[in-house]
Amino acid sequence: MYDFAYHKPASVADAVKLLADPDAKAVSGGHTLLPALKHRLNKPSALVDLSGIAELKGIKRVGNAIVIGALTRHVEVATSAEVAAAIPALAYLAGHIGDVQVRNRGTIGGSVSNNDPAADYPAAVLGLGATVHTSARKIAADDFFLGMFTTALEPNEILTAIEFPIPEKAGYAKMKNPASRYVMAGAFVSKGAGGVRVAINGAGPCVFRQADMEKALSANWSADAVAAVKQAADGLNADIHGSAEYRAHLVTVMAKRAVAAAG
Repeated sequence: MYDFAYHKPASVADAVKLLADPDAKAVSGGHTLLPALKHRLNKPSALVDLSGIAELKGIKRVGNAIVIGALTRHVEVATSAEVAAAIPALAYLAGHIGDVQVRNRGTIGGSVSNNDPAADYPAAVLGLGATVHTSARKIAADDFFLGMFTTALEPNEILTAIEFPIPEKAGYAKMKNPASRYVMAGAFVSKGAGGVRVAINGAGPCVFRQADMEKALSANWSADAVAAVKQAADGLNADIHGSAEYRAHLVTVMAKRAVAAAG
């Protein structure tokens, strides 16, 4: 039997007040929370449905950045002319998340807040050096992702938008599990005003930057430059779908493909 209160606030301020209860949980697309509820892995005192908060939705260009509201669905990012023109790699990433049902329901804010090691969006956030806007502050991408399913968000803090600086070039490639479509290893690469960034997702417990590849690409932006960089297997994920050594190999392969996609 489920036993929780249900709230659907109309503003971020109201949602923050409701989430002051440490046992309350925010829900947007629900792809992680609802299965957890079904399996009784999470028993919140209240669900705070963010879907009615209009200020959390939408895509806009602000100066040399694309700002995407937390409740913007994957399909909206994938089909946005604004995103496609400014950061085509981000539109490509969004268009290859999960399946049609997931893309039509899942939200960018929910994915980034959840920080699943095998999710796509964290790679774009870290790989582009984005800034995460919350109900209380702004957090740089390098300070946001702390570990498996762990971020810098406080319990009653809500991710409101993500600000992506527009790069000179960027690319994304991933090896997905053929059954679940979750990322086994992926790479998001970018070159812009802030330099070269390479973010790796799926391979480790948390998205991370590959410093050796960043150094190689800074000297020579080409797929050949990262081909010689080997990812250490220590600390990488290992399961029935692939060993840590296999994932380490995939990191280099996906980085090469991401650079080639970036042009």
